[in-house]
Amino acid sequence: MRLKSRFLVDLLLRRTEAAGGFAAVLARGDDDAGVILVQCSDRGEPGALLERRFSADGKYIWEEVGPADTKDGESRANYRERRRKVDPDLWVVELDIADAARLVAEWGALT
Repeated sequence: MRLKSRFLVDLLLRRTEAAGGFAAVLARGDDDAGVILVQCSDRGEPGALLERRFSADGKYIWEEVGPADTKDGESRANYRERRRKVDPDLWVVELDIADAARLVAEWGALT
């Protein structure tokens, strides 16, 4: 049984806030099976864009996606917009916390 996307997003928001960070949903996707895109930041400085996807073996993995220059806010915004146009069920979540990628990896291990 796979956990619903809405449940996973809520869990990520709570884990981030419990760790002293900020988390917000920038775009709401499909509650049941929407892909999750996480925009990482640390004290307002942009970091990686991480997307939860299926791997070839049918398990979920987290991949860094988007523009190579993570500091280019306009390119990141354009990437998010293009992804939402292609996949309107996509969740976009922003995390602002030290080492957000590590938090996502730990959270991903739970799912």
